[in-house]
Amino acid sequence: MQIVLLFIGAYLLGSISFSYMITKGMKKGDIRKLGSGNAGATNTLRVIGVGPAICVLLLDGLKGMIPVWAALAMQYNMTAAIAAGAMSIIGHNWPVYYGFKGGKGVATTIGVFVVASFIPALIAGFFVILIIAATRFVSLGSIVFMILTPVLMFILKTIPTEAALFASLIGVLSIWRHRTNISRLLKGNERKIGH
Repeated sequence: MQIVLLFIGAYLLGSISFSYMITKGMKKGDIRKLGSGNAGATNTLRVIGVGPAICVLLLDGLKGMIPVWAALAMQYNMTAAIAAGAMSIIGHNWPVYYGFKGGKGVATTIGVFVVASFIPALIAGFFVILIIAATRFVSLGSIVFMILTPVLMFILKTIPTEAALFASLIGVLSIWRHRTNISRLLKGNERKIGH
């Protein structure tokens, strides 16, 4: 019963859309109807600016961290902890408070991965920064992070295999959420950061 309550709490936490709240609070409208239409940090950057985007990035990341921390504090294993984080990601992507229309869960997934397995997330993050700096495609960097972090979890054996497998599934979910970005990247018309 305790784990069920944790999962529900994680989903409800994940459903809080900070990009929506901040954009509305600044009287800019519904973030999901502005810019790219995505309720996340990158679109917040495009619509409002750097400061609000950083706030969204950190707060969305915290949404992924808290359930993992909570599960581990309650003595659940890493697979259960990552599953709790996944519930927050699901909440971010399909938020109950906003008609189940949310973001792509990148920052929240980063939060889950950082707490679950810091070194792989750190290494992947380093390469992602280089990729975004070189190409200015945030979506490409996000996709690389979602692939590389679970791969490094397996290679470095920082967490149990079943937990790394679950993390891989979360990565696949994020890549699937980026399917339109992937299509635009392949066609050469993906929007670059700063444009």
